[in-house]
Amino acid sequence: MPFYPEDRIALFIDGANLYSSARNLGFDIDFKKLRALFGAKGRLVRSFYYTALIDDQDYSPLRPLVDWLDYNGYTLVTKPAKEFTDAEGRRRIKGNMDIELAIDMLEITDRIDHVVLFSGDGDFRRLVEVVQRRGVQVTVVSTTRSNPPMVADELRRQCDEFIELRDLEPEISRPREAAVHRPDPEFVP
Repeated sequence: MPFYPEDRIALFIDGANLYSSARNLGFDIDFKKLRALFGAKGRLVRSFYYTALIDDQDYSPLRPLVDWLDYNGYTLVTKPAKEFTDAEGRRRIKGNMDIELAIDMLEITDRIDHVVLFSGDGDFRRLVEVVQRRGVQVTVVSTTRSNPPMVADELRRQCDEFIELRDLEPEISRPREAAVHRPDPEFVP
């Protein structure tokens, strides 16, 4: 499914999922280039970025990225991350933004023609199906080239088009010397 110049496009970025996918492929995303790439494919109506933040930290490794996105055309959707101890007794952080993303996507479907979902989470398969029934084209951006693949097979089958993240690397990657601080490795997407 190609993009058309008159398409009204909205980007929905599952921050933790996209970060993990790009990290597994060995590159960092330049979010300015990402917006420009999809803005050139049609009329970019909105760019949503979803992430959970740890409230009790004086400094979050995500803060520079979140602040930059907030000032550069992205609609930030955040909520506090939850801390827990896993079965091995390790401290873990979990922040699931699926509901927030789903609600925002459903609310905007009457004002857009094309959704670009940056996530491989199979939980979004049903959301994609509902959005398609409303007449909106859905493109999923994720990767099958990591080990393990970051996109669920059921999501890939449901979408109208799948874009391999590795194929976008030359257009959206960040120069190595300009890489943003990496999030806490204990963060569980």
